Amino acid sequence: MYRYIFFDLDGTLTDSKEGILNCLRYAFGKLGEPVPPESTLIQFIGPPLQDSFMRFCGFDEAKAIRGIELFRERYAPIGKFENTAAPGMVELCARLKEKGYVLALASSKPEEMCVPICEKFGFTPSMETITGSPPVGDWEKVEVIQETMRRLGLTEADKPCILMVGDRKFDVLGARECGIDCVGVEFFGYAVPGELAAAGAVAVVRTAEELEQFILSH
Repeated sequence: MYRYIFFDLDGTLTDSKEGILNCLRYAFGKLGEPVPPESTLIQFIGPPLQDSFMRFCGFDEAKAIRGIELFRERYAPIGKFENTAAPGMVELCARLKEKGYVLALASSKPEEMCVPICEKFGFTPSMETITGSPPVGDWEKVEVIQETMRRLGLTEADKPCILMVGDRKFDVLGARECGIDCVGVEFFGYAVPGELAAAGAVAVVRTAEELEQFILSH
C-alpha cells in the first residue's frame, strides 16, 4: 500500500502554461533571439530549464544560464502567479491527508518559487514538506525525490510505499531511477501521446478522481 505521495508541481498540481510561456517569450526577447513556436515552448514545462534551452534552442551552457536568469526576472514577481490549480487537486490533497497519507511536493522548480505557489493555491496545508531545487542550478527529478525522502526520514525499506505523481516522462524516469513507482497524469496534455506509459508509469490518469481511485486502491 502506498503511504507517501510525492507530487510534481507544473502540469500536475497547477496549470502553469501561461506564466511559463510569457516568461520564455520575455527571456528570448531580452536575448534578442526569435521566439520559438508555442509547440516548442510547451516542451519547457516539466524538465529543468537549462536542459530545455540547450536541447530545444541549441544554446550553450553559458547562454542557457543567462536565459534562466532572464526567465526568472519576470517569473519571480509575475509569472509564478499566472497559474491556476488543476481541477480537483486541492480537494484531493486535503482528502488524502485526512486519510493518513503523507504528502510532499517534489519539483525541479526552485524551492523559493514552489513555496509561494503552493501557499497561493491552497496546497501548503496538505504538504508535509515542499521540496524544490536550490536557488542556483535546477536539480534533476531524481535529486528532488532523494531530497524529499531525506526530509521525511525515508529509507530504502520505505520505497515500496512511495508513489510519485507527475505529468512528464522526467517524473517517471526520475522515480524509476530512485526505485519508486510513478503515476502519470494527463490533465493538460503537455506530454506527447504515449510518453508516460512508454517511460514506465504504473498507470496514466486523466482526472483528479481517477488519480484518487488509483491511490486508494493500491
